[in-house]
Amino acid sequence: MLILLSVCTLIIVLATLLPFVRITHWSVRGLDFPRLQILFLASALAIAHLLFLTSESVAALVMLAATLICVLVQLCWVLPYTPFWRQEVKSAPLESGNSSLSVITSNVLKTNRNSAALIALVKEYKPDILVTLETDAWWEEQLSVLEPVMPHTVKCPLDNLYGMHVYSKLPFIKQELAFLVEEDVPSVHVTVSLQCGREVRLHCLHPAPPSPTENEESTERDAELLVVAKRVAQTQGPIVVTGDLNDVAWSTTTRLFRKISGLLDPRVGRGMFNTFHAGYFFLRWPLDHLFHSEHFTLKKMQRLPSIGSDHFSLYTELAFSPKVGADQDGVDSTQADKERAGEIVNAAEAGVSVSDVPS
Repeated sequence: MLILLSVCTLIIVLATLLPFVRITHWSVRGLDFPRLQILFLASALAIAHLLFLTSESVAALVMLAATLICVLVQLCWVLPYTPFWRQEVKSAPLESGNSSLSVITSNVLKTNRNSAALIALVKEYKPDILVTLETDAWWEEQLSVLEPVMPHTVKCPLDNLYGMHVYSKLPFIKQELAFLVEEDVPSVHVTVSLQCGREVRLHCLHPAPPSPTENEESTERDAELLVVAKRVAQTQGPIVVTGDLNDVAWSTTTRLFRKISGLLDPRVGRGMFNTFHAGYFFLRWPLDHLFHSEHFTLKKMQRLPSIGSDHFSLYTELAFSPKVGADQDGVDSTQADKERAGEIVNAAEAGVSVSDVPS
């Protein structure tokens, strides 16, 4: 029993400490994702220590202390995404009139053929904007039935799991299809006009994840997020960023994105809204996101029913209420954060791992 608990403790400690190291390999960055699961495992391990090991043993006390520290560390990462934390974004005023903006973000899974389920969700929730990810030519044809109601579109059908489509009831003032970091990974950037006449800049992203089958390093994903963060920081006016970022809400990269961009996360103080993996309830984390500037407050955020994809769709309804939201605060950046962001972007442009860039 001592040997078994010792091995389990070592695994939990490594899983907790490795994400703090500036290593961009997928095997390390992947440990950012299951922090909630590691928290539960560490808690169960601490109970096992108390039940099966004698408190008179120095080794047992050391392992118990190490395990409890891991519990606290993991808790610090995930606790902001629970109702036990102060809400970062205010709830919207009861009367928002024609100044609201509603978005469904949906990674459909390219091989999924249940387009009727997504179309039904759109008809039920009636979003102003639908952002679809992993959509190919087949999905584009199926979703064409939405165009009479959502006539403003940007379409990029691809067979490489990075196709992207944007459908909107609101007119586009400007629109751009870009390949910011990788030549086969698109992003969409549009300026929409709300019914009240105010223009909003919308960035739709789906960077490639660090994984053994795609990018071995997280450099490309991190760089795309930070390129957009820098653009946002230089933009005046209302801004929304949404998509499957292939990163969890609590990771160091997403936190750096929020610091550089200055955008707010409506999940903080409300919940995790875990959108992946739809097929395994015990392996879920928040991969699909919506961030926004302080011009907005939150009317509603909801994880939608399954459409047969490995992701749940995410519905978010914001209210344009700049006076109410003027004193909303996100996470502040330091000079070190800005330098780190620059390192990541420069490394991606140079084609090297961020781990190889001196701090």
